[in-house]
Amino acid sequence: MTFDDFVTTRLGDLLRYATVLSCDPHLAQDIVQEVLLRAQGRWRRIENLDSPLHYVRRMVTNEYLSWRRRRTTRDVSVPPETLGGLAGAGQDPISAYDERDAMLTRIASLPPRQRAALVLRYYEGLPHAEIASIMRCSEGTARSNISRALSTLRGETRSKDIVSAGSLGKEW
Repeated sequence: MTFDDFVTTRLGDLLRYATVLSCDPHLAQDIVQEVLLRAQGRWRRIENLDSPLHYVRRMVTNEYLSWRRRRTTRDVSVPPETLGGLAGAGQDPISAYDERDAMLTRIASLPPRQRAALVLRYYEGLPHAEIASIMRCSEGTARSNISRALSTLRGETRSKDIVSAGSLGKEW
């Protein structure tokens, strides 16, 4: 597979993944652009790997985590409070969107590694071993990050709005 073929088939997936990680579509575009520029220069080596997508996804994760560390004077991310909507009202069909927005707000407030682990597990549907590989940590640490993230999310929700794996699906 050439680099152009890879970008043609996987760009949408990478952008969605980066958007869920960063909670900011503009930042996600910047992250993916930086990663693809670096990947293009290394493509001969990357294409010979078992899973180029896995490697590039790891690059996106690392770029996101590095961006969070090196953020200095300018914050280009969307503040979590702007992602939130009003509390759901009765049987109003719009309340599903409000609940989703409230969940996105809570997810945006998680520490970056917990958010990355949660996104890899429930959005990408990856097993713990692959999450650990992408995040370059032990499988136990990956599980711990997911557990702590879910615990935080459960603690911030109302008792009737308990977080479930189904509420973290592809509808992001």
